[in-house]
Parts: sequence; C-alpha cells; structure tokens
Amino acid sequence: MALTIDETHDPVRTSWVGSANGHPDFPIQNLPLGIFSPAGGDPRPGVAIGDQILDLRAIAHLLPAILNGSLASPALNALLQHPAADRNALRQSLSCLLSERRYEAGLRAHLHDAGRCRLHLPARIGDYTDFYVGIHHATNIGMLLRPDTPLLPNYKWIPIGYHGRASSIRLSGDAVTRPTGQRRDPERPQPVFGPSTRLDFELELGVWVGEGNMPGQPIAIGEAGRHVAGLCLLNDWSARDFQAWEYQPLGPFLSKNFHTTISPWIVTAEALAPFRVAQAERPAGDPAPLPYLWDEADQASGAFAIDLEVTISTRLMRERDLAPQRLSLSDAGAMYWTAAQMIAHHTVNGCNLESGDLLGTGTLSTSSPLGLGSLMEITRAGQAPVELPGGEVRSFLADGDEIGFTGRARREGFVPIGFGPCRARIAGGADWTPGALSGASRADLLQKSS
Repeated sequence: MALTIDETHDPVRTSWVGSANGHPDFPIQNLPLGIFSPAGGDPRPGVAIGDQILDLRAIAHLLPAILNGSLASPALNALLQHPAADRNALRQSLSCLLSERRYEAGLRAHLHDAGRCRLHLPARIGDYTDFYVGIHHATNIGMLLRPDTPLLPNYKWIPIGYHGRASSIRLSGDAVTRPTGQRRDPERPQPVFGPSTRLDFELELGVWVGEGNMPGQPIAIGEAGRHVAGLCLLNDWSARDFQAWEYQPLGPFLSKNFHTTISPWIVTAEALAPFRVAQAERPAGDPAPLPYLWDEADQASGAFAIDLEVTISTRLMRERDLAPQRLSLSDAGAMYWTAAQMIAHHTVNGCNLESGDLLGTGTLSTSSPLGLGSLMEITRAGQAPVELPGGEVRSFLADGDEIGFTGRARREGFVPIGFGPCRARIAGGADWTPGALSGASRADLLQKSS
C-alpha cells in the first residue's frame, strides 16, 4: 500500500500549541484521533496535540464537509469507515489549522487540557481478533512447552489467530481485576479453583479496522493495507495457569477474556506513513506464502519502525518513590506476518470486518533476551524470577503491580511520534476500586505518560 509522505510530516513544521513542539508523543506530525469528554461535557471526537485536545465536533465547519456527519458521533466508527483519502483530507486540514497562526484566535476556545478531560474507547468495538504473528514469542513459548517442535507446522503458512472478547477491552488506566478460574497443578490429579497465580502481560500492537467489507467478499492482499485505519498499544493480559489447563483443544478462553488494555488514541495510518519499512525477509528454507497472502508492495512497506518498551512499578516501589523498572525493549519488527496479511487471511473465507473492529498482533518479542514481551518468557515460566528494586522478585504479577507500555515510531529524518499511555494496575486487597485505579486517576496517568 502506497502512503504519501507530505508536508504534514515535515520535521520543521511546528504548532502554535506550544506544548506540541518537542512533545514525545503528540507533536503536530502525529494528530491521533480519539474520543474525549471535556469537564462537564459529553463524549465527542478529538485530536491530541501536545498536552491539549482539540474538539473536532466544535470545529466541524472548518473541516472537509464530507466528514461532518461523522464528527457528531460519540464514537469514531463512522469516521473510520471513510476511505483513506477522506481521512487524509482531515489530516491535511488539521495540520494547517494547528500550524498557521491565523487560526489560533478562533481555535483556542476549543482546546482542552488533556489532564482535565476524560478519555473513552475510541470506537465501538464490534469484534476483536488476537493474532500470533510475533515469531520470536511463538518460538520462545513453544520451546517451553514443546522443546522438540517449538513452532507447529501451520505457523509459517497462515497467520494464526483466535476470536477474543470485545466487551472486556478497557482503556489505559482501568484497573485489572485478578481473574478467578480453574488451574491444574502438576502434582495434583484434579484441577483447583481460585485466583490466577500466574498472571502475565503481553506486549502487542492493536490494528484498527477502517473500511470494512461485505460478507462473502474477501479483501485482496493488495487492497488490505487501505483497510488499516491506524494502530494503538495493546496489553492482552493472560492467566498462564488457566491457559495451560483450558487451551486444548479450542484455545484460550477464561485465560484471556477478562481484560485487554489499549492506549486511548488511534495513531492513523497516514501519520505512520514515514515509519513504514520493508517486512523482514523470511529465513532461508521458510515456505513462500500462498498467493492470496503475498503482495510485493506490502513486503516493501508493510512493516513499522516502532520501538516498544515495558515497565513495572510495584506497590513497594511506589511507596519508596522508586522509578518504574524496564522489563523489555522490543520493536514491531518482530511481526512474521504484516497487518495486511492478517486482514487478507481474516477475510479470505468471506468473513466481514467492520469499521472499529480491533486486531491484536500477538506478543512482540525480539530475538534478544532484553526484548521479551511477556513474563512467561522473561522468567522462563517462573524458573528465573526478575529481581526488582527494593529486594522484590517477580515470576508473575502480584496485586498492586502496574505494567506500562510505551511505543514510539522513529525513523531518521522525521519527528518521532508516540501512542500515549497503555498502563494498568492489578487490583487486589487495598488497591481494589471498581473500574478505576486506587490512588491514581486516569487523568494522573495521562499526565505522567508525557
């Protein structure tokens, strides 16, 4: 898919919104889309610019007329359904409005301090599919479970995935309730019931679907890229003890459907145009994908140059005012299949995707031990616990632990852009507050992310 690099990506372009210039996530070169409520207001579309949010509904008269009906909704589905050309026209307009001083006086009243706003899920998510395209993660997990055959025979032929639970996708800042279910300990003949003792994170990207397709009409690989509206960060929390007991023969169920955390902003495909890179070449001996999964243009620019980081902060660390500790430094180059290949495979049987559907990439680990995207890999299934500041160790997550993801697209010659926070704390005991983090509001977390 050919995406245009234009003046909106110009590294010398600045905004009259002062906090945008040099902002680690939201400079004017980004302009991600989301849904927010200003203080005392109802949900509406907005764009993040520095530490401010611009109300798109309030300035609809200044934006392309074809989009006006989409900007009245409290969700972005209708906007995402527009062709990429329409979304690009919106980007062009916003970049002009936020960079040229002549518009400042008219727009200032429609800017809101992000720290005083409430963010919402950016779209109504009708369906969620979690893929498994991180080949290093798949190999690492396979080595723990099946040392002789870490990758199953189908892995290099099809993008493996399963249908997840859309209703339990939550925004960054919402607490994770430790799930309860069945697990079978090796030394016991029967399963036991109780809270998960092997709660884990999974470092992923989320792929937002833009234009959908009609039932029975697959999306061709050469067209699949234009159905990607944008990306977010995604933490697919996993109860490893439940998963080991339940996943055969049909795959994950209670081990995955209790909570998935996403970052609040959709970083658009248009914003990511400068950060598209060639898909990594397949190792010698790997099978060539079947024709419906192969497109030369997608191989030339279907991957992303995005750095990904995972940190942990425990209750004790926060009490002692210790900084979060890095657990992983990974990148999006770990994807064995591209986003376009995921979409082409998802729809080849006639399945219809709809705007606002969300696809998870699966855990993105690198080949380096410093870039592992889950505690299952980092601790080798609990055999090598992580040492933390203050003398603590972790094999899996404890109540009060907070996991944070950050992601930044970087490429020489362009201004880096980020995704905002993807952070949540494990609720339990004194930390448990329904639907919120104890002692730290979502607005607090958003401010800390920058």
